[in-house]
Amino acid sequence: MITYAPEQLTEACQGHLTKNNDSLVARLLIDSRSVYDASESLFFALQGNKHDGHQFLQQLVGKGVLNFVVKKGRIPEDVASKANWIEVDNPVRALQNIGAWHRSRFQIPVLGITGSNGKTIVKEWITQMMGSDVFIARSPRSYNSQIGVPVSVWHLNETSELGIFEAGISLPGEMDYLQKIIQPTIGLFTTIGPAHQENFSSLKEKLEEKLVLFKDASTILYDCDQALVDETMGKRFPEKELLTWGRADKATLQLLSEDEVNERKHLMLRWGIDIFEVVIPYTDQVSVENTLPVVLFMLYRGYSPGQIVEKIGGLVPVAMRMEQKVGINNNLVINDTYNADFTSLEVALDFLVQQSRKKGVTRTVILSDLLQTGMPDRDLYPLVAALINEKQIDRFVGVGPAMVRYAAHFHVPSSFFETTEEMLEALSTFHFRDEAILVKGSRKYSFERIVERLELQRHATVMEINLDALVHNLNRFRSMLGPDTKLLAMVKAFSYGSGSYEIAAALQYQNVDYLGVAFADEGVELRRAGIATPIIVMNPEEKSFLQMLDFNLEPEIYSFKVLEAFNSVVCAEASEVIPIHIKVDTGMNRMGFLEHEVGELVARLERMPSLKIKSVFSHLAGSDDEAHDAFTRQQIKKFEIVCKRLKRELDTDFCMHILNSAGIERFPEARFDMARLGIGLYGFGPGQIDDLRNVVTLKSYVSQIKRVAGFETVGYNRSGMLKRDGLIGVVPIGYADGLNRHLSNGCGKMMINGRLAPIVGNICMDMCMVDLTDIQAEEGDEVIVFGDDYPLTNMAKQLDTIPYEILTSISRRVTRVYFKE
Repeated sequence: MITYAPEQLTEACQGHLTKNNDSLVARLLIDSRSVYDASESLFFALQGNKHDGHQFLQQLVGKGVLNFVVKKGRIPEDVASKANWIEVDNPVRALQNIGAWHRSRFQIPVLGITGSNGKTIVKEWITQMMGSDVFIARSPRSYNSQIGVPVSVWHLNETSELGIFEAGISLPGEMDYLQKIIQPTIGLFTTIGPAHQENFSSLKEKLEEKLVLFKDASTILYDCDQALVDETMGKRFPEKELLTWGRADKATLQLLSEDEVNERKHLMLRWGIDIFEVVIPYTDQVSVENTLPVVLFMLYRGYSPGQIVEKIGGLVPVAMRMEQKVGINNNLVINDTYNADFTSLEVALDFLVQQSRKKGVTRTVILSDLLQTGMPDRDLYPLVAALINEKQIDRFVGVGPAMVRYAAHFHVPSSFFETTEEMLEALSTFHFRDEAILVKGSRKYSFERIVERLELQRHATVMEINLDALVHNLNRFRSMLGPDTKLLAMVKAFSYGSGSYEIAAALQYQNVDYLGVAFADEGVELRRAGIATPIIVMNPEEKSFLQMLDFNLEPEIYSFKVLEAFNSVVCAEASEVIPIHIKVDTGMNRMGFLEHEVGELVARLERMPSLKIKSVFSHLAGSDDEAHDAFTRQQIKKFEIVCKRLKRELDTDFCMHILNSAGIERFPEARFDMARLGIGLYGFGPGQIDDLRNVVTLKSYVSQIKRVAGFETVGYNRSGMLKRDGLIGVVPIGYADGLNRHLSNGCGKMMINGRLAPIVGNICMDMCMVDLTDIQAEEGDEVIVFGDDYPLTNMAKQLDTIPYEILTSISRRVTRVYFKE
């Protein structure tokens, strides 16, 4: 393992060092929540729109971190003598400069990959093909940003023989920074497409920016079938070695033909005078396009066609997500069974910790040998053991010969097995119960067999919740609010049907300021599950006041009756001042104090010293519709008047908030001190934010296909009918699952193999029927009820309703599966 003295790193980033100890640095740390091996970590206090790493410096010193990079003048006085401090103008630039300096110390081939799509898969497939022959240092997953790239190149060490790093950009001028960090000797360009186009005037401008990565590379690989790319490469790099793949005759690696046989693609390729066939275990066109650069790079590196043919049949999918599933015996199972490298292990363990905060839950990790990490085992497995200890794992199971050899390094209760088969034989002896179990393994260990044994077999209709998309949407709205505006995230109604605890845990991990629930029992459930974020109860009931005090839940006060009742309980039961949130009715005509009641409200609050106003808020009635904009502005003005009066007459300050998701989009000038985010978290809004991501996908499968003669009836009441001989598919989702019966008889549709299949006949309690006559489908094929390719808004239009209603109507018997990329 390579270590550096603080003096070396200070010189690399041109900072100023205040030295208080003789520690060395082996690891870069950019997330205060992901600390292990603290004494050898260097933390960068990065700043963003809604986060500032300087806020966590004291906490990290307490955890044992001894080295920090901070902005000039930001060394905290109370811990100044307990660590080494490198002061810089810009911590992000310091991180990049240190990464570039570290990279410059290695005189090895480095492949830099950029393009609009396919970067991660090409990188991972090259590693799968070559990783057993050379030590490869590579970007973890898709670490290709201004921050991710310097963290990636830090993986270069004394054993590295080849580096492979991705570079992604979204703004002009960004690639120059990444080029200086990666310093590729070989370049690979995948595709040019519309991703991140919003900040570029044309595809050509974006292409030119991406090609900055290759300015010092000696060799560049690219697809010559892309006319713009081919033309630009020739003009910009006439002096470089240009190797191409494609279908054109001029391609260095030419695809002569492709055929599908037994669910595999047979690709006939030409390389010089050699013609050879490779067979890949996939049939989709994207996999074909990703295979060609992998083969070309291997040929460039000296592999023979025969060696490539032998290796390529073993390509396995690149895991881009972790799935959370309900397990047997009240266990929670996190499935991450496609690959295992050190950085992805860090990510998976953080996810395990995030999702297992319920009291009494045991944290268990089942982990295989880590393959193709670019690190020798003698360095790797002590680090793995340190990470397991740091994350407070309660039980560890290691599988593989390396795990067995290094078992002595693991100090938590542990078991070790040479093979997956041995572990499966012993599985019943573990008696897993009330545990959160991370199952993570390299593909060769086939850990999906372990997941199958641990998973509770339930209704095959599932609702998938993409936690990364949720976080993306959260941060997108945050960016519109600015750094000084707090955020209240609504998790009422089972988090819009997506699962209260799991969503709340993800939001807590992202440091939202408040969570909002409808009723006290929802808040109690979250508290019992380990959620510590402040919680507002929007509809408090008198019978739940004591419970709210016991679980530190803060009520919305919307009437004099509720105010007096809550104050009585506080005076009788509480020994401290209790925060409350005052609701003002500015035009919704629902709950809240009216403007003419403010005087009386002030008078009563002055007699209630046990209550403290934490916030005053109101609801906008029509912020999503420009037809109501004048009324919305009237509401905002009235709200300001009421708040100013309350502050003046009560001589106090409090947080103000009136914006909901649509309001954040359309009235950002009224953001005040806090805003409430609800349905916007799931990707729905008035449409002015065009890069929100879908979070929720409802899917099932085709359980049976049968032939039905024309004009025969289908389903209850004989209301369904095909007007010709055709095929009916049965899908096991019905109105008991939340599929609205008004979608019956052709009103609703489902996506099957990229085609829309109309619902035939009446929707039943547990199933429905769809018309498959013109769709290539087989029993077992996936059915998308709504999701990325068939948005929920389509169903909402068919039902003349809103996405809220549909999401909150999905039955709890539908399994929720949470995943993270």
